[in-house]
Amino acid sequence: MSSVEIGENGFVVDAKIIAEALGIDAAQVQILMQTNAITSRCEKGEGDDEGRWRLTFYYNNRAFRLTVDSNSQILSRSQFDAPRKGVGVK
Repeated sequence: MSSVEIGENGFVVDAKIIAEALGIDAAQVQILMQTNAITSRCEKGEGDDEGRWRLTFYYNNRAFRLTVDSNSQILSRSQFDAPRKGVGVK
């Protein structure tokens, strides 16, 4: 598998990429997604961004974002703080 593929049900991203960005083991990614510890969001570009998608993965108070084109090529990657309500807040 290449790093990102467009599948029948949406995007498929290699767990190694997500794990490296979020500082976890690749074997944990699927489990953490199934339990909603890692959540994701997919946004389709419009206007000047037509043909691009933004895939964002959230884990604890961090986010990892990929921007990909219609050929599943990664155009950019970024990581940033993304505090989530109810996560790590007392």
